[in-house]
Amino acid sequence: MERPIGMFDSGFGGLTVARALIDLLPDEDLVYVGDTGRYPYGPRPQSEVREFARQLAWGLVKEHDVKALIVACNTASAAALDLLEAEIPVLVIDVIAPGARALVRATRTGKVGVIGTVGTIGSGAYDRAVAATGADVQLTSAACPGFVEFVERGQTSGEEVTILAERLLAPIRQAGVDTLLLGCTHYPYLADVIGAVMGPDVTLVNSADATARAAHAELTAAGLLRTPGSEPAVHRFMSSGDISWFADLGGRLLGPELRDAEQWHHE
Repeated sequence: MERPIGMFDSGFGGLTVARALIDLLPDEDLVYVGDTGRYPYGPRPQSEVREFARQLAWGLVKEHDVKALIVACNTASAAALDLLEAEIPVLVIDVIAPGARALVRATRTGKVGVIGTVGTIGSGAYDRAVAATGADVQLTSAACPGFVEFVERGQTSGEEVTILAERLLAPIRQAGVDTLLLGCTHYPYLADVIGAVMGPDVTLVNSADATARAAHAELTAAGLLRTPGSEPAVHRFMSSGDISWFADLGGRLLGPELRDAEQWHHE
């Protein structure tokens, strides 16, 4: 199946999913859209995020003929997954369910935590996804406003980020969790800071890796994988905002693939 995989996020966070997917499925063509012109999604009303997600998804289907769509944004998954699964005529893969499954597999004590944007945590999407696994776990959730903005500024370490992390992660630490899911695709960029605040006994689960594995499994089951050894894979990266900023910061976060970033024009 020679058509590309489509992927979108509010900005740079989904690049963690793109990196994991490229590493796991190096033969697959990819079209990634970072909606940097309208980020961050976390504080926005769910109805607005749902409409953004619909625009991006249909744009990838109509303009790039994608064979599958990865919603590489937890906030958009929480707000719009049901809508996209009902409307979009291709396989739709989210980041929430794979992350929840990875979280309950990793725990030793049954005390688990998840952190995400205000929109994601407020939606209850992770509570439902963890409950759907049937695992006997106790989940503590916390919203982390400000984390995305630090990442989007390229500020992933230092005193300011650490002070914010200590404050926001306090309820998770007090709950005594042994495993913490980074429930926003931006948060792996802050893993060093989050890990230092949580301490060495807490396992961090990266939903980007879990999503790439889920995509591999679902594409395989649907017979949609590209034939290895054909033309080299093409990875296109697009932004709805400032292209030079997207290419520069995205290049530092993901790699040289962002050098040729293109402009995305949403309807």
